[in-house]
Amino acid sequence: MARDADAGARRQLALQTGSLVAAFMAWVILSTLLPFIRQDIALSADEAALVTAVPVILGSVLRIPFGYWADLMGARVVFTASFVALLAPVLFLSGARTFADLVAGGVFLGIGGAVFSVGVTSLPKYYPKERQGFVNGVYGLGNAGTALTTFLAPVAAQAWGWQTAIRAYLVLMAAMAAANALAGDRAEPKVKTPLARQFAAVRRDVRLWCYALFYFVTFGAFVALTVFLPNFLATAFSLGGVEAGLWTTAFIVVAAGLRPLGGWLGDRFDCLLLLVGVFAGLAAGAVLLGLGAAGSLPSFLAGVFAVAVACGVGNGVVFKLVPTHFMAQAGLVNGIVAMMGGLGGFFPPLVLQAARTATGSYAAGFALFAAFCLACLFTACLLRKRGRRAASSGR
Repeated sequence: MARDADAGARRQLALQTGSLVAAFMAWVILSTLLPFIRQDIALSADEAALVTAVPVILGSVLRIPFGYWADLMGARVVFTASFVALLAPVLFLSGARTFADLVAGGVFLGIGGAVFSVGVTSLPKYYPKERQGFVNGVYGLGNAGTALTTFLAPVAAQAWGWQTAIRAYLVLMAAMAAANALAGDRAEPKVKTPLARQFAAVRRDVRLWCYALFYFVTFGAFVALTVFLPNFLATAFSLGGVEAGLWTTAFIVVAAGLRPLGGWLGDRFDCLLLLVGVFAGLAAGAVLLGLGAAGSLPSFLAGVFAVAVACGVGNGVVFKLVPTHFMAQAGLVNGIVAMMGGLGGFFPPLVLQAARTATGSYAAGFALFAAFCLACLFTACLLRKRGRRAASSGR
């Protein structure tokens, strides 16, 4: 019986991770194909920055209800409905002709980003606490769906046009809706506690808001560079759309690939001490990005991969902490933390563009990011000290 349960848990881990891969593939279609889209649709620099940012808006805000619905109805229902819903914006964007079309369709692509909170809510129900960090890290490999899009979509667009490249995603969305409807777990344990009661139980817990802050930076940096790099590399360093996509793919593969390592480390070591190292690495990466953005591609890429390593480990560590302390309110807390991570990806491209407009350089924007990372490092130190003090006093 235990072996059957283990097999069922592994099936759900595989299915839900595959679902996240497909959803994230759809989430970043616009940012990946923007160099091709701009050949047909005239966009200013500010409009291009907004187009890359808008899918993050709904993808962030919906993470709270998606986490709650995953607890209430189970991952099978939420994933199936999400892939059906994604068919509409994908089809609409394949015929986009104006800036307004891109914004309207892009907002609803956010559904692809919102489903992240489904798996991190569902999967810990199948595994013991000492494995939850690694399991959520494996699920987080679904972030690599963005790498598949940044690698494959430019190749398809170059061969057949960007409209056909987008339409190909209709087949993928339909296939994943069917897979979840047929293979999702109908007997997943449900949580019926009302949302308001769950929020009342956690809203004053400082750990929730600290974890949200940490994920705002670690996952936000991952999303921000994923949507920022294709267009920036093409315009600032005169790389072709395919080459820019390949470098972006490499960034995503490193960041997503290290997420299970972060979860595994979180299962075994002091998570907050690990996060101190993560934020130090992010600050160093931000400095390299600022120096490289002035015209040195090697320096810029060194910063890109420093950020990739820190983001991958940091994302895994944060989602070890969440189920450890908030299992009874997992759907809501996962949603809040994941939402903040998504919003963390929305602001940096706009801030970077504003910095460039104001100063003529992206350096000031990257300097602000470095300062924010150092503030998070200090916060992690304080939270760790607070936890050790509480433990020593027996609370």
